[in-house]
Amino acid sequence: MSTTVAWQVQERRRALLIATVAAVVLYVLWNQPIFNSVLYPLRLFVTYIHEAGHSLAAIITGGRVERFIVSANGSGVAWTAGGNRLVISAAGYLGAALFGSGLFYVVNRFPRWDSTIAFFLGIFMVVFTVSFARPDEGGAPVAIIIGLLFGVGLFLLGWRAPRFLTLLVLDVLAISTALNAVLDVWYLVTDIGASRGLVVNDAAAFARQTGWIPASVVALLWSLIAVAMFSLAVWYAVWKPLQAEIKSLLQR
Repeated sequence: MSTTVAWQVQERRRALLIATVAAVVLYVLWNQPIFNSVLYPLRLFVTYIHEAGHSLAAIITGGRVERFIVSANGSGVAWTAGGNRLVISAAGYLGAALFGSGLFYVVNRFPRWDSTIAFFLGIFMVVFTVSFARPDEGGAPVAIIIGLLFGVGLFLLGWRAPRFLTLLVLDVLAISTALNAVLDVWYLVTDIGASRGLVVNDAAAFARQTGWIPASVVALLWSLIAVAMFSLAVWYAVWKPLQAEIKSLLQR
């Protein structure tokens, strides 16, 4: 085995170990009510990514972002103008699922990029927050605090932190965002009357815009897409490399 290949194998093994640790940590946190206060910032982060998804979809489809907020209760709203309304409506839940799944894939498939990913993701969050995040109706600057806190934190991780810690934090953010997006969409399937924040939920808004697809069907489709995205990320970033590792060990 060449030195380069041996180094890549070692990197994949370390990434797999860290991803496993992150999954175990999140499982413990989610299933122990005593840790709800620890999960609270993560839940606000997921809402931030949800509203950022709406906002980015507006920009990508030719519209503009007026502002977005995150409230202390975990809800959020993005105000946009123009753009493709169907894409914008879907981009909250599916955007969060895509972000979490994509981040998980890149971090675990190419672990040597971890510091670079954290560094530029942090910069992007700071710029995006300053540009579009605003205080909520009660004047609480939750979106601003979350955006700057996580943005600066990721920047510092990418700049100075040990790689183990950077990988662990990125995995925790990826898994929590992807899984929370799946759970949120599934919640809409089981309770389609639920709202997120100050407006009707995204599935109902999407259904109104189509005029013929029931909101429950929209929510179910989003749930299946979110599950598929994270499953593919796990398959290609973890399972396939793990199979190759096992095969390599058996052939020795």
